[in-house]
Amino acid sequence: MAGKLEVKQIRSVAGATQNQRRNLKALGLRRREYVVVHDDTPIIRGMIKKVAHMVRVTER
Repeated sequence: MAGKLEVKQIRSVAGATQNQRRNLKALGLRRREYVVVHDDTPIIRGMIKKVAHMVRVTER
């Protein structure tokens, strides 16, 4: 798991729980269509899993 993940926020935080909002902020996502790149680690994968319905993930 040494690759990179490109994470794009595809849904708004409106209606999201506080934990989901915190996960998006911790991932560095600020608004819809925002894209960030992270190392592929179990911690990042777990954070993405909590907000999977709000993000799109592609491997780089």
